[in-house]
Amino acid sequence: MITGMISCQPSDEKLYSGVIDIIGQAMPKKKPTTEKRSAAAKPAIAEDPKRTLRLFTYVVLILLACMTAGGEFLDQAKSEFISPAPERKLSNYLRNLKKTRGDTEVYLYKGKEPGGTALILGGTHPNEPASMVTAVLLAENIRVTQGTVIVITRANNSGFTATEPQEGYPSKFTIESRSKRKRSFRIGSRFTNILDGWPDPTVYEHHPSRQVLSGNETRNLNRAYPGKANGTLTERIAYAITELIRQEKVDLVIDLHEAAPEYPVINAVVAHESAMDVAAIATMDLQMLGLDFRLEPSPSNFHGLSHRELGDATSAYALLMESAGALQGRLRGKTDKELVTKSIDPVYHKADQLGRLCVDFPEEGIPLEVRVGRHLEGIKRICAAMTEFEPGKAVSFSRVPGYEEVMEHGVGFYLK
Repeated sequence: MITGMISCQPSDEKLYSGVIDIIGQAMPKKKPTTEKRSAAAKPAIAEDPKRTLRLFTYVVLILLACMTAGGEFLDQAKSEFISPAPERKLSNYLRNLKKTRGDTEVYLYKGKEPGGTALILGGTHPNEPASMVTAVLLAENIRVTQGTVIVITRANNSGFTATEPQEGYPSKFTIESRSKRKRSFRIGSRFTNILDGWPDPTVYEHHPSRQVLSGNETRNLNRAYPGKANGTLTERIAYAITELIRQEKVDLVIDLHEAAPEYPVINAVVAHESAMDVAAIATMDLQMLGLDFRLEPSPSNFHGLSHRELGDATSAYALLMESAGALQGRLRGKTDKELVTKSIDPVYHKADQLGRLCVDFPEEGIPLEVRVGRHLEGIKRICAAMTEFEPGKAVSFSRVPGYEEVMEHGVGFYLK
């Protein structure tokens, strides 16, 4: 249309020429050919050795960063050093766990005198460090005189190979042992590694109760009992632990945990109804020592929990212990290694002063010594209560420190 108008109005030739000039100026200039650019570039690089050195330095730095990150990533799959070596693996009780991240070490200690069998579960939730450290300390120190004690330090081993999304947890923390050795411990995710269960379902249906929970709970070991032999990795881990209890004729199961200071079931022993007498005796003993422990019944209508399902599915007394830690809480401040070991948090202390918490949170925090010491004293008292209540299921051991010893000497004093 514009062309037609211009051809009909010869008097507008100047205007037409101006438009053409403007369009021509707006068009990109013709670039030199590839051959000419290459020819021009070669001497530029050759004449600038500093630029070449900078490029080489950048490449080296990038490679070093990739190697460091890759090394840290692969390090997540390594278990902590524990002495002595484990007796067996969890896959001994379910073959399809072998060569998966769900397989884990099982430590078994037998006394000279016959008696009962106790199973201690640490690391059910790998973001609860006192649970795993307690189990490690127990495994390295215990000398069983009567009965059998079985310890699993990483119940959900897969969870230790991942971190908790959006929580900013440090990947590990260290404790100096009695021999001045730096012992390193992983902080993992509350759930099984997503790579071992992706994608999560929209809704998780517990087996066999068919109870419905949020989809990511499908990777929560303490929502998976009694497990399923051909289920998800989390269900298979739960099934293998249940099979261990059956095959080893376990009489007592203690599942160790940590919880947020605002969580109502805290500093508590949670017991299946069949274990209530044993738990009551142990709780009274702990209270007489000056330790604040509460006794909580296992809810009969909440399925998947260790203290509910293991008590229903086996003949064992099933109990769970909770200690308090700021790392699990929503009010915590800077999340670093100091928070893991010392658990000092001014906001939680202020919340305690305002009466907003379910546990005392002093200015000096709730250090790892307190949390581990409470767990160890609880294990000792529960085993003693079962021995008193049922002498035929006696479990006796020595060299395991109690609360006072851990508070006096520290956790590292009892690590090899």
